[in-house]
Amino acid sequence: MPLSEVLYASGGELAYLYFPTTCVVSLVYVMANGASAEIAVTGREGLLGISLFLGGLTAPNQAVVQIGGHGYRVGAAVIKHEFDQGGPLQHLLLLYTQALIAQMAQTAVCNRHHSLDQQLCRWLLLSLDRLRIGELAMTQELIANMLGVRRQGVVEAAGNLQKAGLIEYRRGHIRVLDRPGLEARVCECYAVVKREYDRLLPYEPATEPQGGAI
Repeated sequence: MPLSEVLYASGGELAYLYFPTTCVVSLVYVMANGASAEIAVTGREGLLGISLFLGGLTAPNQAVVQIGGHGYRVGAAVIKHEFDQGGPLQHLLLLYTQALIAQMAQTAVCNRHHSLDQQLCRWLLLSLDRLRIGELAMTQELIANMLGVRRQGVVEAAGNLQKAGLIEYRRGHIRVLDRPGLEARVCECYAVVKREYDRLLPYEPATEPQGGAI
C-alpha cells in the first residue's frame, strides 16, 4: 500500500476488505470543489470497508494511504459469507465499527472546537498509535489536506511544536521527540478516542505475523 494510493473512492463499489499491518490509511471526505478533510484514521488496529458487512455496496468516503506500508485484503464475497455466520468474527467487526464511529464523532467535535495546534497533536498521536516507530514520512501539504486547513496553518502549528521541543520536522519527515509532551498539549479528544478503542479492542498480538506483509 504505497503512500497516496486510493484504496477505494467515494461511491465506488467495494471489492475487498482491507486489514492494514504496517501502513496507516485515512478515511477522507472530498467536497465538490476538491477540498478534503479526514474523518478517521485506521492502521493495524482496524480494517477498511465496513460497508461490506453493514449491508452497503459502495463506500461513502475515500480511503487514502497516508503512511505507506503493507496489509492484507479479503474478497467481498468471503467477508459477507463469514459475517453472516455470526460468531467471534462478526462480534469483532461490529466492535471495531463502534470504535470507528466514536472516532468520527470526536474528530468532528475536535475540528470545530479546538486549536490547530491541538488538532495536529491529536493527529500525530493517533498516527503513532498505529505504527511501531516514532517517525512519520509526511509532508505539510498532506497534513493540511487531512485536517482540512491551509498549508500555512500547518507550517505554523508544526513550527510551534518544534520550538517547544516536541517534534523535529525536516524534508517531509516528522520525528516525535517528546511523546508525553504531545499528550500534555493535546486536547481531550485524543484520550476519548484512545479510551474507546482500548475498551472495545483490548487485544494486542504478542508477536507479528510471519511472511512478507511486514
